Amino acid sequence: MAPVKSLGSNYQTNGFYDEMLAGADQPRPAYRRLYEQLNGLGAEELERRHELAMQMFRNHGITFAVYPDAQGNEKVFPFDIIPRVISAGTWRRLEAGLKQRLTALNLFLEDVYGRKLILRQRVVPAEIVLSSTQYMREVEGLAVPHGIHCHIAGIDLVRDDKGEFYVLEDNLRTPSGVSYVLANRHVMKRVLPDLFAGHPVRPIEGYVHELIRHLRWLAPAGVEDPTIVLLTPGINNAAYYEHLYLAKQMGIELVEGTDLVVDQDHVFMRTTRGLNPVHVIYRRLDDEWLDPIFGRQESLVGVAGLVSAFRAGNVAIANGLGNGVADDKAVYAFVPKMIRYYLDEDPILPNVHTYLCAIDDDRRFVLEHLDELVVKTVDASGGYGMLIGPASTQEERDRFRHRIEAHPRSFIAQPVVALSVQPILDGGKFRRTHQDLRPFVLTGPDIHVTPGGLTRVALRPGSLVVNSSQGGGSRDTWVMAEDDGEPAEVEGDA
Repeated sequence: MAPVKSLGSNYQTNGFYDEMLAGADQPRPAYRRLYEQLNGLGAEELERRHELAMQMFRNHGITFAVYPDAQGNEKVFPFDIIPRVISAGTWRRLEAGLKQRLTALNLFLEDVYGRKLILRQRVVPAEIVLSSTQYMREVEGLAVPHGIHCHIAGIDLVRDDKGEFYVLEDNLRTPSGVSYVLANRHVMKRVLPDLFAGHPVRPIEGYVHELIRHLRWLAPAGVEDPTIVLLTPGINNAAYYEHLYLAKQMGIELVEGTDLVVDQDHVFMRTTRGLNPVHVIYRRLDDEWLDPIFGRQESLVGVAGLVSAFRAGNVAIANGLGNGVADDKAVYAFVPKMIRYYLDEDPILPNVHTYLCAIDDDRRFVLEHLDELVVKTVDASGGYGMLIGPASTQEERDRFRHRIEAHPRSFIAQPVVALSVQPILDGGKFRRTHQDLRPFVLTGPDIHVTPGGLTRVALRPGSLVVNSSQGGGSRDTWVMAEDDGEPAEVEGDA
């Protein structure tokens, strides 16, 4: 039997939109050359390369921690060696939509903590925004550098059964995952360099350069050579690998709260040669833990007086405080209206239709259709706090019914999105798995969208949950360069 049939001859899409194959042994145009290369290597060789990739992940300590693990164990981040391909035309639309969305969200955050015009004019219900547990009245009127609140964003996109992209979720606080984007490409170029031949894949390594450029731009006026640090909660944080990786790649210090001190509204870093001033902090801990004077008094990972120094304009913090209100899943439902209000444009990327349980008619519909919908708590992440109606038991639906009736503002519901699928290599054969996409967007002197993003894969058979904390993995994401006869920056050989 020819190698091509050993990989995909029995593959079934089962009605889902498959990004790679239109049917068994029927690669879509963007994947045709890649599919031929994969089959030319054969199942045995691909399995060997996959093991090499996982060995590289282990050797480089590319791991994540799972909080529910009682032992606090770290695990090697699961990885599939079959890349995802996004055409140049598709990416142009995604990039434009992401830039549009971040522009509107930053204008919303500036407005809602300032004049509140969008609330006063009832474009977005004030009761929805101001009742959010993530809304921070403490930062109302607090000026932020250049009026930008979100400097680093991760926007979760899904593709439905027709191949259309939708925004599923915004992550404007401390989005994680970009280190795995960079690690996936690094590993792929070493274990499968031959796959890149003939593919004009856009590079992603420039993310680190763009991130440090955007952070330097935030420095207080008059500071020509700012000191930038990455503030981490510490080694026990689930994303600590990423904190360490990014600090090393940017050439900046990775610090914990005890490494910093505030004196007369200026921030300093403790060193063996005394105190050094700090001008920009890329923080990877949540608002309530950032400053025990400002937030939770029991915080042992924050820096006392940090918010006061920020308020005085002596240090910049990325991301800004209070961004969580825009991450609230009930507020998410109004982002299309924000785009029309602030930009006078139609949204390029649509939301998934969302029912707000805080609204009487929506709540009645949700309670009558719990077996058909996905119900989410408005402030949960990581795939937790969720009811997937078609896969739920009557007991689970009854429990959610009581919770919704008791606290309707805390829940939203959405139709089940038939997430697009793509094969993974499993035991020498293709197996269908669902996937999403988290592109990373930097906002500063300009808006930069790194080509691609983190493609997360639901490795458990039949699962729609792609989060690594619940068994998900990832794969390299290839964005094709323009093919218009003009020179384009593309990946070189490994």
